[in-house]
Amino acid sequence: MEYGFLSVIPPIIAIILALRTKQVYIALLFGIWFSWLIIKGWHPLEGTLAMIEGMVNVFQSKGNTRTIIFSALVGSLLVFIQYSRGVEGFINIINKRLVKLEAKKSGFARVMVQILATITGLLLFVETSISSLTVGTLYRPIFDKLKIPREKLAYIADSSSAPSSILIPFNAWGAFIMGLLLTQGIDKPFSVMIASIKYNFYPLLAIGILFFIILSKKDFGLMKKAEQRTKETGLLMNKGSKPMVSDEVTSFPPKEGIPARAYNMIVPLLVMVCMMPINLIYTGWNNVEKYSTTFDHIKQAIGEGSGSSSVLYAVITAILVAITMYFVQGILKPKDAVNLTLKGISELMPLALLMLLAFAIGDACKALDTGNYVANITESWLSPELLPAVVFVVSSFIAFSTGTSWGTFAIMMAISVPMANIHGADITIVVAATLGGGIFGDHCSPISDTSIISSMASASDHIDHVKTQLPYALFGGLITTLLYLIIGFLG
Repeated sequence: MEYGFLSVIPPIIAIILALRTKQVYIALLFGIWFSWLIIKGWHPLEGTLAMIEGMVNVFQSKGNTRTIIFSALVGSLLVFIQYSRGVEGFINIINKRLVKLEAKKSGFARVMVQILATITGLLLFVETSISSLTVGTLYRPIFDKLKIPREKLAYIADSSSAPSSILIPFNAWGAFIMGLLLTQGIDKPFSVMIASIKYNFYPLLAIGILFFIILSKKDFGLMKKAEQRTKETGLLMNKGSKPMVSDEVTSFPPKEGIPARAYNMIVPLLVMVCMMPINLIYTGWNNVEKYSTTFDHIKQAIGEGSGSSSVLYAVITAILVAITMYFVQGILKPKDAVNLTLKGISELMPLALLMLLAFAIGDACKALDTGNYVANITESWLSPELLPAVVFVVSSFIAFSTGTSWGTFAIMMAISVPMANIHGADITIVVAATLGGGIFGDHCSPISDTSIISSMASASDHIDHVKTQLPYALFGGLITTLLYLIIGFLG
């Protein structure tokens, strides 16, 4: 059945509600309910029951279920590393360095800690959730101490996570994108994806703008007001703002009477980061034909590996390593291990629930064929010169409307690749525009899961985070659109 313009209404309603009510859960739920109401012919009871079944059906996808379990287990890992005083040890090391820096030059520590947070986010390219959660959780005490607004921390966590995950695609993102390219009949998805990186302007610009803002100290828009507020009043958030996370998970009381050792945090996190590519190779090893060299086999196996399995196995391995380390040091008893695991899961239940709702609205938009409708209304007036810029803008709109870059890739890759073939456009540029548009729309959307996680990890008010990040994202998006137009007409 064709739903036409009706298919765009639920995501638009969800966005308006999120901005008006500041209640992301209600906005997503209402968006999902409205989608199913349309599908069920405006029958309220059938629409409501279909919405409930739609949320249950999220778990039919093994990938979705693994991602939701992973989101909950990350909470356990965060609680463990805080209980062991690992976070405290790491912060102590950074604080000592910052005191030395501050002694040399006033205000230098403020810049350096923001650069450190950005680099940490970029290095944790393995998974956006891990990157945002780690940056927000680790650096919040230091940012608070140096009177840097929570909105700035959320911006750094958000703008260093997804861009690095897409530019260094040895992760679940890369595996997912290669899978999409394969379904479009591209024989060498890995080489196409790697070749598209140099044309993926938005993530490159997002990182560049982030470094420029930090080093030049030239904030603009609402972020400038947030910086002024914190400097003048000491308030880390606007009056009446509600931080998105419960403080227990990000400031869990450490065990008393034990030394604060940084390696109690660094080792489990390193294990999680290193296990990700290993798990991708392991899960994809038997899915590819035997190649002449082991390196070629590994390269192909990464592309065929399961991203959701890899992140889940990685976090479980990290938790087991942490428990073993703390047992050996006499920090933990078996009873403590169970209690802390359950405590961590309970504290990140809001995140797991948001993941569930994000997947459910993605499925509902798929059932309504939202993406194809948006693509089809643009198809008639398109020329090859305009194609990269239009693909970027359309991908941005879908990501903004649905709050998911992955959902956008899934919708748009099936449209943009055939269009590139029909119009004779450069496939790598069109793929880059599709991926960049997904990240840009995601950065602007109040219902984006990565933006929500950044707000939660930074304990920032979510809508304040979206509003302060928006001018920077729009600036990067505008330049990107112009670059695609230049490439289209000059290429």
